[in-house]
Amino acid sequence: MSILEKLKKNSTIKATQMLNESEFFSERDRVSTNIPALNIALSGSVYGGFLPGLTFFAAPSKHFKTNFSLLMVSSYMKKHPDAVCLFYDSEYGATPEYFSNMGVDASRVVHTPITNVEELKFDLVAQLEAIEKGDKVIIMIDSVGNLASKKEVEDAKEQKSVADMSRAKALKSLFRIVTPYLTSKAIPMIAVNHTYQTIELYAKTQMSGGTGPIYSANTVFFVTRAQEKEGKDLTGYQFTLVAHKSRDVRENSKIPITVEFDNGIKKWSGLFDIARELGWIEMPSSGWYTAQNPHTKELIQDKCRAKDIEQSDEFWEKMLAAGLDNDIQRHYRLELVQSTK
Repeated sequence: MSILEKLKKNSTIKATQMLNESEFFSERDRVSTNIPALNIALSGSVYGGFLPGLTFFAAPSKHFKTNFSLLMVSSYMKKHPDAVCLFYDSEYGATPEYFSNMGVDASRVVHTPITNVEELKFDLVAQLEAIEKGDKVIIMIDSVGNLASKKEVEDAKEQKSVADMSRAKALKSLFRIVTPYLTSKAIPMIAVNHTYQTIELYAKTQMSGGTGPIYSANTVFFVTRAQEKEGKDLTGYQFTLVAHKSRDVRENSKIPITVEFDNGIKKWSGLFDIARELGWIEMPSSGWYTAQNPHTKELIQDKCRAKDIEQSDEFWEKMLAAGLDNDIQRHYRLELVQSTK
């Protein structure tokens, strides 16, 4: 018996396998959304998406965090018709109509109201223990940033105004416990959180809750916002997903997604800016654009206005067929450094 076989046989862990045969890596369920730019943010490819594990959307209020989360929930439940969503709610802003508007069947959502971190931890662990591998479940928490610790709540009841130093520890404990469950049972979990600015000469954006959530997450997006206008009229917002942490995408990658008040998320939003940055779209004269493969010089679209191609299915399908996604992957995806020795 080889040393490899001996070590595998002697292990007391049932799931022990050879790394190249491990089901934790060979059978991962990647779920694509219907928004190409979100797929790029999640995986570095238009055709990618999200995997089991913990994803955070962190930003101030009114930065579309809940909607991005629901978009992922909707995509998961469309891919798996038997899937259910376990929804932990501390804000009570996402109504059944909210879910339905994002394409989520509210009758397949288990709504669990929560008031503190410990309550979330105890219920979540109980649910994860009961879920079996192969069960199609996606978990959403809205939000972690709005959760108090049990001590903070008890201090308020007793009219104590002492500072609460237990919340960060409680959150670290929560995510330290649940992360192995998410991996071993192939469960995606999306959590909404808040951000704050550090107090120093050059302020930095940080996610609330201490280091625990950051350490446990596969992906952490900070979301920024800019106004979209037609003349002086505000028509929507451009939200930019900044990859603060990712296992697939380069750190600090910025992917824009536009949301209009009247039409919702623009399907191809962000792709025009990305294609220009990668040299697939050029502006030969003011206000006019051409598209060509920068490697083969093949012309894909002659002179046109941006508004004629930004949301054109036909145009982007041609661009992707010509190899645009290959350049997107090279630009955004993390690649292992190979030794030259």
